[in-house]
Amino acid sequence: MNMMKMMKQAQELQAKAAKLQADLAARKYEAEAAGGQVKAVATGEGHLVSLKIDPALLKEGEVELLEDLIVTAVREAIDKGKADAAKELGKLMPAGMGGLPGF
Repeated sequence: MNMMKMMKQAQELQAKAAKLQADLAARKYEAEAAGGQVKAVATGEGHLVSLKIDPALLKEGEVELLEDLIVTAVREAIDKGKADAAKELGKLMPAGMGGLPGF
């Protein structure tokens, strides 16, 4: 394979990766804890954009449980975004080329 062709393929791959990253950043991922009593939505960039808490969980003395449920839901939403990004970016790589540095 000549060097010019390889350079062109690398540029095309880079452009596809940039477009895919922008698309992934705009996606939203929802996760739940406690059977849906706590719901978190995060972007593909890992930013929390929404948090819903069932008022039934707001009992006095249950603060630690509520905090744990919130952390669980937020972490799961962010992890879903990361897993989706890894899967989608992995599809861009030609077989045998390894991973994309920096992704």
